[in-house]
Amino acid sequence: AQSKKQAQAKIRTMPPSRLEKTLFAAILFGYLLAGALFAIYTPAWQAPDEPAHYNYAAHVAEMGCCPTIEAGDWQRVYQEQLTAAKFAPDQLARLDTIQYEDHQPPLYYLLAAAVYRLTDGSLTALRLLSVGLGAGVAGLSYLIGRRIWPHQPQIALGMMALVAFQPQHLSMMSAVNNDALGEFVVALTLLWLVRYLQTDEVSVWQLGLIAGVGLLSKTTAYFLVVLIPLAIVIKWHSQKRPLAALIWPLAVFLLIAVGMGSLWWLRNMAVYGFPDFLGLAAHDAVTADQMRRVEYIALHGAETYLREMARVSFNSFWGQFGWMALPLDGVFGGWIYRGFALLTVAGLSGALLSARVRKLDADRLTRARRQIGIVFAATLVLVLLAYLYYNLEFLQWQGRYLFAGLIPLAALLVYGLDFWRWLVLPRWDGLRWLMVMAMMSLFALDIYLLFAVIAPHLSP
Repeated sequence: AQSKKQAQAKIRTMPPSRLEKTLFAAILFGYLLAGALFAIYTPAWQAPDEPAHYNYAAHVAEMGCCPTIEAGDWQRVYQEQLTAAKFAPDQLARLDTIQYEDHQPPLYYLLAAAVYRLTDGSLTALRLLSVGLGAGVAGLSYLIGRRIWPHQPQIALGMMALVAFQPQHLSMMSAVNNDALGEFVVALTLLWLVRYLQTDEVSVWQLGLIAGVGLLSKTTAYFLVVLIPLAIVIKWHSQKRPLAALIWPLAVFLLIAVGMGSLWWLRNMAVYGFPDFLGLAAHDAVTADQMRRVEYIALHGAETYLREMARVSFNSFWGQFGWMALPLDGVFGGWIYRGFALLTVAGLSGALLSARVRKLDADRLTRARRQIGIVFAATLVLVLLAYLYYNLEFLQWQGRYLFAGLIPLAALLVYGLDFWRWLVLPRWDGLRWLMVMAMMSLFALDIYLLFAVIAPHLSP
């Protein structure tokens, strides 16, 4: 018990240096600046599904919550005309009829409706709401890294910079959609789980409350209902406590989380019928004329399907803008994707090699770190499984659907990159900040992409 208290005190008593505070402020300011520029200068409606999300918020602001998805909300031909014309003003007469996101959980749209009313429906203002939520995601990623590696603040800052300036992520955090709120809830959950595994400061009712908010925010956050019980089981097992000490926390968590989620689910079943508690069956029926997986495989073969799914998923994870219409193959001769591939390989290989080379820490934090590692790995697996599930029916090769796992992935990549620095130049401790600066340099890439690629190529 005494060693546990000492470990917890050690986590809390690692004040940041002046340099660390300066870098944190620089990353946060850089993100807010870049996000605001993306919100202002990205051509109107040139973010995936933005008109449908905007129309949901407008409905809530003007008529109350919540709309119902129905036939006619998805208009494939008209939407293809819009994207082909780059949302030219003379094509927008029926833009308010695009409403195929009306099945989404309501919390983001309740927030957006308030902004809509205050700004008379300003698209830029609604985009800036997402920028603000994205700032929370970036800040939480730093706090998560700081809790895990209190003696290596360069990892926390590197995580924050990668989350803040990853080009596709920045683009999505500057658009009207519920992704930003969903990711904020996931990031808050991960921070609370880190604290839960490291200390006794977090109660399961808090985890239940956060997960309940996630259930009302976005379906990509639903994996939390699996992840949090896993963390509860891990902590219970490590403490070697009786079974009753596991059942009660699980019951409290599920009672709160499911109780909150059921407010939305009962409404959906009343509207769409049992058992469509998420409205997804209604959504699939409305959007039934999308390209399906079996159709694509029949036309092109399974090998082409798998190859193209991997290629497009990777590219669109890092940067494929507009409605997937603007890949970066021609930018810098295609070296952007090669550079991100190199970053990914270097980070993953460094993380794997570090497990064999670096000695385990001698302090009390080691076991908690292993437990956190399991939770982070489970996060990545669950997000990947959800992505594969989305693609069982329709073609949904959009890497942005993997952003719920961005913080664990950033932790893995940055930790691996820092390991290579430590391995090659172990005596040059001051160079640990170079990795942070390298992640921060993505800011310059973002600004270049916005003004040299996105704005000119997506404007009507």
